[in-house]
Amino acid sequence: MSTANTTTEQQADRSPAEDRTPDAWAVMENFYRAEAAYVAAGGFGKARYDKVAVYLDPEVVLYQAPGLPFTGTGTWRGHDGMERFLAAFSETWASMEFLEQEHWGDRDTVVVRNRVRFRARATGQEVDTQIMQLIRVRNGRMLECRPFYWDPAAIAAATSHV
Repeated sequence: MSTANTTTEQQADRSPAEDRTPDAWAVMENFYRAEAAYVAAGGFGKARYDKVAVYLDPEVVLYQAPGLPFTGTGTWRGHDGMERFLAAFSETWASMEFLEQEHWGDRDTVVVRNRVRFRARATGQEVDTQIMQLIRVRNGRMLECRPFYWDPAAIAAATSHV
């Protein structure tokens, strides 16, 4: 389900170059595929980060909630920061499968509800959960992402040996 907020007047005000820039949802669809492939390949040292980085603005910022096994300090900046985040994320998860996705937004901003099934690398346990993300895009690349996890306790439990 998608809701576009772009009017005919707004479309008429755009230059031809803007019309070739993908909207926020199109950017995220590509990013999600690249991210899932990176995780499945084993992450840092095993997967090609450039296949993910192509969808990231050089000034990208990811704001993760503290307390999850892969969030570190919670803020990851630039391509180097995102590569470090994805390395930690890939150490935590062996796979991620997008089961459902809904999105609302426009060319520059999208809110995405993802239902995702993760399989923990350390325990083999699976967790089926929801993640809501607020994402801003600039020039066809992700600029900012703020994910909100529905059940952080389930994620922590699936990744813990305790």
